Amino acid sequence: MRRLEAGMTLVVASHNQGKIAEFRALLAPYGLEVVSAGELALPEPEETETSFAGNARLKAVAAAKASGLPALSDDSGVEVAALDGAPGIYSARWAGPSKDFAMAMKTVADAVHARGAWKAPGPAANFTAVLCLAFPDGEADCFEGMVHGILVWPPRGEKGFGYDPMFLPHGQTLTFGEMEAGAKHALSHRARAFEAFVASCLGGPKGGARDGA
Repeated sequence: MRRLEAGMTLVVASHNQGKIAEFRALLAPYGLEVVSAGELALPEPEETETSFAGNARLKAVAAAKASGLPALSDDSGVEVAALDGAPGIYSARWAGPSKDFAMAMKTVADAVHARGAWKAPGPAANFTAVLCLAFPDGEADCFEGMVHGILVWPPRGEKGFGYDPMFLPHGQTLTFGEMEAGAKHALSHRARAFEAFVASCLGGPKGGARDGA
């Protein structure tokens, strides 16, 4: 896999402002010029694959080819054991066209309750993220990260984005929605995928995820 060097411009292949903010924070120590797909007015490709890795690769390759620059994408979601892994790769779709994640979280909670599966301490769930770095010639490589925990209801906290307020990582007392950004970045699924990306493409850690939960 080709490496990225300080001073290079990297496209974050996302229009999701929450994800873009996380990527900017994670990439800050590496001296890269970061620009988002939204800032470049790149179209959002339809996510037609059946896995996180497939969709991450699709988005990264599309952004790299359209921009002529290396592009880093993410495909991620929450997988609930009681729902057979749903919403999974469809996590964003459960929020509808308006990206209403309050509605999406309630849909998840209602679905778990409907199966009679909301039992103490809470339904088992995990967040999964796959990052993909792609170059304009189509070369691409993927990196996966996962964090396990339980769901809580009602949601707690207004930080983070997506399903963060209803996800409590194992060993923690705060949901992702209650954590400050630095605390979340230390143990999140995206941070764990980012560790693997850094090791392969940026030459080692400079303040990404740390050992822990």
